[in-house]
Amino acid sequence: MVVTPPWEIERTVHIKAVEETDPEFGCPPDRRPLKDHIRFGIINLDKPPGPTSHEVVTWVKRMMGLDKAGHGGTLDPKVTGVLPIALEDATKVVQALLSAGKEYVCVMRTHDEVEEQRIIETLKLFEGRIYQRPPVRSSVKRRLRTRTIYRIEYLEGDGRNWLFKVACESGTYIRKLCYDVGELLGCGAHMHELRRIRSGPFTEHDIVTLYDLADALTLLREEGEEERLRKLIHPMEDALRLLPKIWVRDSAVEALCSGAYLAVPGILQLESGIRKGSMVAVMTMKGEAVALMRAEMSTEEMLEAERGIAATPMRVLMPRGVYPRMW
Repeated sequence: MVVTPPWEIERTVHIKAVEETDPEFGCPPDRRPLKDHIRFGIINLDKPPGPTSHEVVTWVKRMMGLDKAGHGGTLDPKVTGVLPIALEDATKVVQALLSAGKEYVCVMRTHDEVEEQRIIETLKLFEGRIYQRPPVRSSVKRRLRTRTIYRIEYLEGDGRNWLFKVACESGTYIRKLCYDVGELLGCGAHMHELRRIRSGPFTEHDIVTLYDLADALTLLREEGEEERLRKLIHPMEDALRLLPKIWVRDSAVEALCSGAYLAVPGILQLESGIRKGSMVAVMTMKGEAVALMRAEMSTEEMLEAERGIAATPMRVLMPRGVYPRMW
């Protein structure tokens, strides 16, 4: 069965009620002061080969003088590519990134010469739901688990080295995929080189290097120029682009920031594709992230209901006091 990658799912917005948002409270994410832009920001970093993901995060913290930072999915030391780094309070959205899909470009080396058509046919067998046991050198327990490979796109090869692109569910080990392909071919194979080109909504198209970050920080400290640094940092709301969203009234925001359940009367707009039990992003009408919640109703049920609990809290993202208390 073909499964659509999260970034290819199209959603429509349904309007349940209409109400203006008060400009006195809150702030659109792209208009935050630099201090708050950093506090609620994410850097889409191009991880270099060599250091661990944890070491790269530590370097970013030290360069920026931060107390807290976290990354959206570990890359092995030799692997390069997209490593979203959440800064300060934006670390709360990391769980949304960890559940998003990933995309890689891989060079697999077979241990004997293999015909191109056999490689293409064998790779296709691994599309869909597969079983994997994490490799010995991994950061998780080596329990058998299932993962979804959305697509494998063969690119080119020379008889021993094979280049292909993989779109897969988070937690899929490409090194183990190459090993399993080699077992099926009967000659053995291993992952020779790997680059991540997507982590959820973040891709190579707007990736930045540690050198870019260092230059922007130097400009800020020596000349007071903040625009370059601002461009390198995404609002944390960008990390939620692939999640279905619910937009709420101003009067509901502070209650949600205090850990309240989301009741149906608080909803103004919502997206299609919400399923009961799925994670949703609850937003203000200015586009600010309020909380990650678990849907207790589907999109259709929320649209039809007049009362009831639409979603329950998983992680509050907005600090209390941004919007007034109205209960």
